[in-house]
Amino acid sequence: MSDLPKKLAAEFIGTFWLTFGGCGSAILAAAFPDNLGIGFAGVALAFGLTVLTGAFAFGPISGGHFNPAVSAGLAAAGRFSWGEFLPYVAAQVIGASAAAAALYLIASDNSTFSLAGGFASNGYGEHSPGKYGMTSALLIEFILTAMFLLIILGSTESRAASAFAPIAIGLGLTLIHLISIPVTNTSVNPARSTGPALVAGGWALQQLWLFWVAPIAGGIFGGLIHRALLAPSAHKA
Repeated sequence: MSDLPKKLAAEFIGTFWLTFGGCGSAILAAAFPDNLGIGFAGVALAFGLTVLTGAFAFGPISGGHFNPAVSAGLAAAGRFSWGEFLPYVAAQVIGASAAAAALYLIASDNSTFSLAGGFASNGYGEHSPGKYGMTSALLIEFILTAMFLLIILGSTESRAASAFAPIAIGLGLTLIHLISIPVTNTSVNPARSTGPALVAGGWALQQLWLFWVAPIAGGIFGGLIHRALLAPSAHKA
């Protein structure tokens, strides 16, 4: 009997946790009266912690992707089956969407709640936190997703201290957010982008294409670079 259903359940829960924890920190805790908000640095750490804890909890079951760009990059690197790619992506998008729906139910119970702030959606131009344009958004999402895949692939190699890989991956994602929250609000993950965009609607859905194209392309590029230049010979066959 295939273990694919268990893998998909793990991907659903893990992506739910990433979106709920990361986007939840941005929606509920980033800005708060009396300087009690966690700000950009706190949100960056929250995203890193969701991946770190999720990878330890669910990685042994599904590999702990929680991200279509990671699944694509691992497949390009020869570390994941393309045959499971679409089911993984479906589980990830549904998990992120469920998390966004739960966050909406929680946040909208506050009398000051408004979707005008974007609901942690990713954007460029007028919807970039720092007003960065589309070219900047494409470049940073591509580069950082490629680097994220190189971190994941390198830290999970058999010759690495792979038991500590979730720590490297979580800290890597924290650094990625510290760099790019001002530019795009940080995606590097099409599922994470889709959930909040479905709730926010409007411009968030109109700009969502970029946060699929750039991370998927970056993930595949990172996977190919690792396979061609960095992987042990057994992975290059």
